[in-house]
Amino acid sequence: MIKIRIEDTERDLDSVDESWINQQINRRQADGLSVCVRITIMEGDLDMILSTPTCRSSGGGNRSPRPHEKTVLDLWNQRGLNESDFSGGNLIAFLKQLRHIV
Repeated sequence: MIKIRIEDTERDLDSVDESWINQQINRRQADGLSVCVRITIMEGDLDMILSTPTCRSSGGGNRSPRPHEKTVLDLWNQRGLNESDFSGGNLIAFLKQLRHIV
């Protein structure tokens, strides 16, 4: 299971498309608002929640990442999702590559 949450709207990864992601992010950024994105991944040996820095803390992080989770974290960072000025394109690129990892 992989879920994407942008602010208060959550969907399964299989039910989102690029236009929905861009619309959700661009609309909020155009209004001068910060955008919180959380990705929940529970697939095989992956059990993690990734959040952009603009999200309020939800706790967690009580253990070191497993090797496969480290690969996902590295991709998250490479795509700039650990920065507050990320774009819909950053998120889309991450999700496309995530599908190949999972």
